[in-house]
Amino acid sequence: MGPQGPRLQDGHRPLDQSLPFTWSPQLNAAPADQIRLLDVQALDVRLQQLAHKRKSLPEHAEIESLTKDLTQMRDLLVAAQTEESDCGREQTKAEQDVDQVRQRAARDQQRLDSGAVTSPKDLENLQREIVSLAKRQGDLEDVVLEVMERREAAQERVAELTERVGSVQAKIDDATARRDAAFEEIDGEAASVTKEREVIAGSVPADLLKLYDKLREQQGGIGAAKLYQRTCQGCRQELAITDINEIRSAAPDTVVRCENCRRILVRTSESGL
Repeated sequence: MGPQGPRLQDGHRPLDQSLPFTWSPQLNAAPADQIRLLDVQALDVRLQQLAHKRKSLPEHAEIESLTKDLTQMRDLLVAAQTEESDCGREQTKAEQDVDQVRQRAARDQQRLDSGAVTSPKDLENLQREIVSLAKRQGDLEDVVLEVMERREAAQERVAELTERVGSVQAKIDDATARRDAAFEEIDGEAASVTKEREVIAGSVPADLLKLYDKLREQQGGIGAAKLYQRTCQGCRQELAITDINEIRSAAPDTVVRCENCRRILVRTSESGL
């Protein structure tokens, strides 16, 4: 236990101790340094805004949606290309079958025309085979036509999907270019703000800046706030009259904390004290 009384688990002293609960014990900083802390806070807020803007660019959702469409279309294109390829092989096989039947029929017709077959029975069989081969050839040619139609339809589908894939890819490229341009602009401003913050933060006392950074991490990015018209601009809560009286009686270099949100309260001429 120190000379100023016991601390609670969170590091603060109980309300009935001699030190007021609204400021940080043993932490002092010149009023000008506390004012500069508000400048640091404003720059940190701007950096948060830029990071949110970077993450929330509409191009992100646009690219994601278009990429899903592109993936689906590419799958459909692969399926159409596979169908076209299968039809091509099927057409080649059917055409080969037609050619084989045609060649066999031509040989039979040549035998018939040459008079080499003299037996009536053999002649009848040969004529019957020629008729059968003609029918077989006709059937196979119908198969070839049917396969060619399916292949043509598949080729048209491939052409259509290829064009659509190219169109969607162009949209993705355009959205990506717009996103990257926005990134460049945001990152450029963030770099400028970061440099400015480094300069201003470098002029703030180390112990004050350390407390501020700790509170900023704990309090959603806001570690210091202006006391304006008796209201904490961090939590937007009006301070009780007893808190106002304690703050009013505190030395100008005392680092004051908000009782409601525990953020650093910076006093100005607009504080209403």
